[in-house]
Parts: sequence; C-alpha cells; structure tokens
Amino acid sequence: MSAGPTPEERLAELGLTLPEVVPPVAAYVPALRTGDLVYTSGQIPVAEGKVLATGKVGAEVDPERAKELARVCALNALAAVKAQVGELSNVARIVKVVGFVASAPDFTGQPQVVNGASELLGEVFGEAGKHARSAVGVAVLPLDVPVEVELIAEVR
Repeated sequence: MSAGPTPEERLAELGLTLPEVVPPVAAYVPALRTGDLVYTSGQIPVAEGKVLATGKVGAEVDPERAKELARVCALNALAAVKAQVGELSNVARIVKVVGFVASAPDFTGQPQVVNGASELLGEVFGEAGKHARSAVGVAVLPLDVPVEVELIAEVR
C-alpha cells in the first residue's frame, strides 16, 4: 500500500521549498511543542530575510497580493513546525489557523486573504490540511506587514 507523496514531496511538486525558520523579532520562540501539538508564533511574509510587503490590505496592498503573502506566512509556519518535529510527515493534521490582516477601514475580505494560507495547507497535507480557522482584521501588524498567520498542528 502506497502512502502517497510526503508533504515535502508535495511542496516540491508545487515548486516550493521550506525557508529557514524566521528569527523572532521579540522575546518568543517560532514554535513550541506541548504533547501532541505544535503551536507556531505568528509568521509574517518574510523571504530570504526580507519583508515582502508593507501596508494595509484594501489600501496599499491588493487583496490578491495579500493572499499570496498569506501563503508565504503559512510556508514560514510549516518551517517552524518542521524544526520542532523533524519531518512534515510527522504532522497528523493541521488543527487551527489564525490569520490577521492589517486592513483598510472599509476592507472586509479577510477570509479570502487567509485562504492563501488555508489553500497551501490543503495542497501540502490533503485531507489532514483541513482545519478550523479565524480570519481577523486588525489596524496594524509588526513591521507594518499586511498579513500574519499562526497555526496549531497535531503531530505524531
């Protein structure tokens, strides 16, 4: 019986590689395991040490671009999870995702922005990537990024 591709193999099929874990910008750790759960800290859209965008969604940042940035945040969260558990195949399921969207006052499309993260998790983990979720509009995020994503993963 074939188990199918591993999460890392699915990432490769998508043309993605896990980045280095983003170093904290304050007094916290990127991820923490307790029992069978790994909680990530909020992950921002950073790649190769650089913030990819700043500003509010619905003003300086287009919602489609923000959705792409949420995908980057989820990729950074997966890197933090992998650092705790060795391989992403040790993830039994994604339990919960919380997405924060720095929003212009009249912007109400937070769920569509956070879909960038949710869709990536579905592509990587299949059925085990389906999760509970909150998508929250906020006034401002650290470093003026437009989106931040955290997740909880159940691990083996």
